[in-house]
Amino acid sequence: MKTEDHSFLKSETIENVSQIFKVLADPTRIKILYLLSQEECNVNHIAEVLEMSQSAVSHQLSMLRNLRLVKYRREGKTLFYSCDDEHVISLLKQAIDHSEHH
Repeated sequence: MKTEDHSFLKSETIENVSQIFKVLADPTRIKILYLLSQEECNVNHIAEVLEMSQSAVSHQLSMLRNLRLVKYRREGKTLFYSCDDEHVISLLKQAIDHSEHH
């Protein structure tokens, strides 16, 4: 198949899809994204709920933010995180539903 063929995926699309699945392949990021799909949270709350260190949570949030999967708003000195990509959350929820029904 020629790369000019419009029915074939662009290499940029393939790379983006691969990145999304790499992100979703990590248990910690799955937990963080799922939590943020339920409610807006600050780092302390995420760390408490997931029983992780704040620095570990911050590291994961930084990665998720770079991929534009989460966003934040500032309230004083506190950052509140929420999901920024409903498509990825939909994929995550479909995978969870699939897994829970088997």
